[in-house]
This record gives sequence, structure tokens and C-alpha cells, in this order.
Amino acid sequence: ADGAGFRNVEHAGEAAGATPFGRMTAFHGQMGMFTRAMAYMMSHGADGLRQVAEDAVLNANYLLAGLKDVMSAPFGDTGPCMHEALFDDEFLKGTGVTTLDFAKALIDEGYHPMTVYFPLVVHGAMLIEPTESESKAELDRFIAALIAIREEIRQVENGVWPADNNPLKNAPHSQA
Repeated sequence: ADGAGFRNVEHAGEAAGATPFGRMTAFHGQMGMFTRAMAYMMSHGADGLRQVAEDAVLNANYLLAGLKDVMSAPFGDTGPCMHEALFDDEFLKGTGVTTLDFAKALIDEGYHPMTVYFPLVVHGAMLIEPTESESKAELDRFIAALIAIREEIRQVENGVWPADNNPLKNAPHSQA
């Protein structure tokens, strides 16, 4: 920055006769990611970073508590989680519904699917990482969506829909 305000980096040295280095490209690696992370940290400051970290942990534990009777959490009895809630496919056993079917059904509920099959040490892992910016109302809506999918699975278990050809196996229905 000078008295006239900010200038783009690629033009910063032109006034002094220097050659600009040009635009950042893939050649510069992860520089764009580092810049975004630095801007995020600077915009929040130390107190703000502490708050967003605490909010992310609170949101993950809220999801874990809200879903403990609906889905199976392989480490749910070991205490609170950090910034992510981890579930496995134990609650899907014998239903004919897979982790992938469950994740695809989430698309029909208006959500991007959670990370599936990771970490590799948890069979049928479903990793949910709510951000610090999610409101309680939005978390409640997400929990309700997962409960609705679980109810669809119960309909498969009760023979309302066939195990090999049901709305969960054919999800998502709301996308091309």
C-alpha cells in the first residue's frame, strides 16, 4: 500500500522499474489456500479464532448427541468429540442399505453428503464436520433430515419397500 491505496502484487514494482512476477498460477502451489487461511485468521484475531474453534466443537458434539439414538457412533461412548462427529454403518446392518445409499439420500434432503468411508479404520465411516457458522436451527434441520432417512430405512426393514429396489438405493431423485 502507498498513499494512493492498494495495488495488485503483479503491478507493485512497475513504478520503480522492476519487473512484476505475474499472476499466481498452479505453479505457485498452495499459495491461494495459504492466503485465504491467513486472511481468515487475521479477520478473526486471537479471540475470534478461539471462539470459532469452540463453536465448531460445540456444533459437532451437538450433532453427536442428537444422533446417538439414530445412528451408530463407534467412539460415541468415549466422551465428547472434537470438530467432527464420526458414525459407522452398524445401524445399517441387515437393511440392504449401504453407507453410500445413505449419503446419496442426503442429497434429496438438500445437503451435500458427508465424507464417507473415511477414516479407513472405521467400517462404513460417515464423517460429519459442521462448521462454526452453523446455527442451532440449521443443525436441528440437519438432524431431522438424518432421522427422516433413518425412517426410510425402517420402511425397507419392515418390507414396505424391497431391499434391492427402494428410494434409498435409487437416490438421489432431486438431481439429474
